[in-house]
Amino acid sequence: MYTAQGKSDKNQLLKEHAPLVRKLAHQLKAKLPPSVEVDDLIQAGMIGLLDAVNRYEETHGAQFETYAVQRIRGAMLDELRSSDWMPRSMRQNMRKVEVAMNALQQRLGRSPTETEVAKQLKMSLAEYQDLLTDGGGHQLVYYEDFHDSESNEHFLDRYCSDDKSDPLKALMNTGFRQAVIDAIMALPEREKILMGLYYEQELNLKEIGAIMGVSESRVCQLHSQAVARMRAYLREKAWTGVA
Repeated sequence: MYTAQGKSDKNQLLKEHAPLVRKLAHQLKAKLPPSVEVDDLIQAGMIGLLDAVNRYEETHGAQFETYAVQRIRGAMLDELRSSDWMPRSMRQNMRKVEVAMNALQQRLGRSPTETEVAKQLKMSLAEYQDLLTDGGGHQLVYYEDFHDSESNEHFLDRYCSDDKSDPLKALMNTGFRQAVIDAIMALPEREKILMGLYYEQELNLKEIGAIMGVSESRVCQLHSQAVARMRAYLREKAWTGVA
C-alpha cells in the first residue's frame, strides 16, 4: 500500500520525467524507418516510465533517471518487436543489397561504389538510393538471423560455438566483437566516420548531416548502406573461416 505522500511523489516523478520519454523516443525514431510513429514510441515509453516509478526502490543502487531510462527504452523496444516495424519484404531487399555487395567485393577486391551496387542490382542510382532510404533502421543482427528458412544453417551460427547457448549471448564473445570492429574498419572512410558519429558520439541524423554537409535523408541512406556492407563482410568472413 502507498501513503498519500507516496502517491504524490510518484506523480511528481512521472511529471518530471515525461520530457525524458519524448527525448528517448525521438532519439530512437531517428534510427528507424519512416513507418514508425514517434507517438507510438512515446506511448510505450510512458508505460515504461510508469513501470519504473512503481518498481523503483532506493535499494536498487541507482539514480532514478538511470533506472528509468532502462525501463523506458525496454518498453519502446518491446513495442517495436511486437509491431514488426521492418517488413520482411524490406529485409529481403536489404539482403539482396548484401549479396550484390559481396559479389562486387569479390570481383573488384574493394568496397563497391553506390553506382556499382545499383548496376549489379539492375537499378538506377536513384532507385537504389530510394531502397536505402526505405531500409532505414536496417540492423546488424536480427534474432531471426540464427534460423534461415532457406537453408539449414545461417552465417551467424558460425560465430556461436555452443548450439545450446543463447545465440545472442554467444555473439558477445570476443571473436564476434573483433569481427564487428574489423567490419567497421573495412568501411569506406565516409561511412566509417558516419558510424562513429552515430554510435560513439550518439549524434542524430540531422546533426551528422550538418557535420558531413549532406541532408538528413542522405545520412539515412549512407547508414543503411554501411550496415549492409558490414553484414556482407561478416557473412563472408564467417563462411571463409577468417573470423
